[in-house]
Amino acid sequence: MKERINRINKLIKEKIAEILQKEIFVKDVLITVQDVNTSKDLNYAKIKISVMPAPTQRGEPFNKSEEILKILNKNLSHLQKRVGEEVGIKFIPKIRFAIDKTEEKASKIEEILRQLNK
Repeated sequence: MKERINRINKLIKEKIAEILQKEIFVKDVLITVQDVNTSKDLNYAKIKISVMPAPTQRGEPFNKSEEILKILNKNLSHLQKRVGEEVGIKFIPKIRFAIDKTEEKASKIEEILRQLNK
């Protein structure tokens, strides 16, 4: 069963990344799918995303994670339907999005280290 869940996680991750790239556009933002965790009963899939400024916006204050999460949740039924069409399994887990703040924390630490080295 664990192998099946791992395959489903991988498939959902690939498909949701493609869908987000093609269908959800937010100016000056990169949305990356970091991880997918599907429950053992296949009822839920928690999708962790990271939200970073586009390369042209680096160095500027950035706090759009919550805004992006609201946009994704607003489009959740559409995204759920699209994942169902793309994945091709009988029951698609209900999608829940969560922000993975690892990238944001790392960039803040890098900025602090840069300032200390000056």
